[in-house]
Parts: sequence; C-alpha cells; structure tokens
Amino acid sequence: MKYWVNTVSKNHVLKGIEGGFTQADHGKNTRLKTLGKGDYLVFYSPRTEYKGGVPLQAFTGIGQIIDEAPYQVEMEPCFHPWRRKLKFVEHNEAPIRKLIEDLGFIKDKKHWGYPFRRGLFEVNQSDFSLIANAMGVQIDWL
Repeated sequence: MKYWVNTVSKNHVLKGIEGGFTQADHGKNTRLKTLGKGDYLVFYSPRTEYKGGVPLQAFTGIGQIIDEAPYQVEMEPCFHPWRRKLKFVEHNEAPIRKLIEDLGFIKDKKHWGYPFRRGLFEVNQSDFSLIANAMGVQIDWL
C-alpha cells in the first residue's frame, strides 16, 4: 500500500468526488499506472479553478484507489483522459499553512509549494496520516 498526493484544482476535485474518479497529468495515464488498488490518495488544491479561480492552498479530497488499472473515457471528441476509480470519504478541507512545518516531503519550508508542481507524487505514511488527520479522517477509515 502506498500514499499519494495529487495536485488538482478544487473544481476538478469536486468533479472527481461526484464521479468517483481521479485524473492526473492532464489526462495522461503515465503516472496513474503506478497507483495500485488499495493505495490512498489525497488532493491538494492550490486554486479553486484550473485556469484562474482564487488561491486556496488546501487539501480538498481524500480516498482510496478501488480499481486494478487506469481506464479511458471520452470527454470530448479530441479528449480521452485516463482515470482511476476512487472511493472518497467524508472530510473537511485542511489549509496547508498549518501543516508545512511538520510535512517531511516539504524540504524547503520557505518555498513549500515546489513539491506540488509535480502533480501526482508519493509521500510516506506519516505525512499522509498528518494530512488525513487535519482533514478529520483517520487513516484506518476502511
């Protein structure tokens, strides 16, 4: 079992919660293939909307991968993104500012936003648990 952070605007997280899925890398399946069934995933939203919106800087969704492999959907005739099925759980948004000092994957606390530029990335269980707890979710929620 692994633990992941996916950097996604809040409006896209809400679409994922509604549909029970996640996407990454603008619809590519490259890194989605590395997620395994049973892995945990938390969403960090720097903004409310992908292009524009207002700064948010909060963790906005959390769940567990429930499928075996990425699958492809047609959103538009020329856009066929890859997705993973996700079981989301009830949560509260958690602003990141209160967590920065304690998150081990953030090495440079002054430039704390740098790791999120990777989009989808793995974190350790300790960091994931810290985020989950801040969202009001216990890691043993299944």
